[in-house]
Amino acid sequence: MSQVSSEGNASKSTRMISKVLTKALKLWLRSQTTKIGHLDLKIEASDRQLLSGSIPQVSIFAQNAVYQGLHLTEANLIAENIRINIGSVLKGQPLKLLEAIPVFGNVVLTEEDLNASLASTLLSNALNDALIKLIPDYSAKSKKIVWQKIILANNYLLLFPADDFQSSYLSEIMLELELLNGHELKIKAKTIAAYANAETDTKYEEYLDLGTDVDIQELNLNPGKLTCQGKININP
Repeated sequence: MSQVSSEGNASKSTRMISKVLTKALKLWLRSQTTKIGHLDLKIEASDRQLLSGSIPQVSIFAQNAVYQGLHLTEANLIAENIRINIGSVLKGQPLKLLEAIPVFGNVVLTEEDLNASLASTLLSNALNDALIKLIPDYSAKSKKIVWQKIILANNYLLLFPADDFQSSYLSEIMLELELLNGHELKIKAKTIAAYANAETDTKYEEYLDLGTDVDIQELNLNPGKLTCQGKININP
């Protein structure tokens, strides 16, 4: 009888820890984002693993999220080999990662997402940095372009700067993205119209290294939608 009672108490204790961890993980994820419209989270771990703060896998499904100003329609992710400060969490303190974790999954961005993200530092800086690398005449000293619109098409995207920049810089730029390997992209500027004294249809090409923490398996550009599948390491 005492053994059955002991096992029942242990099971209740584990369920409580699982509930506390789920809540803490959701709070941590929400703290990393400005907004999450919908969030599902599932912890997969044994009793002993939960008590030690070592979680083999967490499945995450998020919709309508905003991360550092970047809008995401959908993210379906799996994080593995997670180590956290379980003792502190059970005392009501914030969750912290104790080491880097690999996160695998799929991310979907619509054309509306990208246009809503144009004001973000993350996306606007990435676009301007790419332009600096792609076009030799455009240097870091040049006036930073404010982007007005993005159109997604089959294997390429069109960028339109705000009206104030069209006469002095360009009226539009057409970019092709090619995934060379897990962390390297080839970017082609197929058409640049009315950029300073350059002729239209001038072509430029540049390579972008995303770093060893990134491993992209698929990158697809389709009308109205961008999808990405791969892995990224999240550091503490």
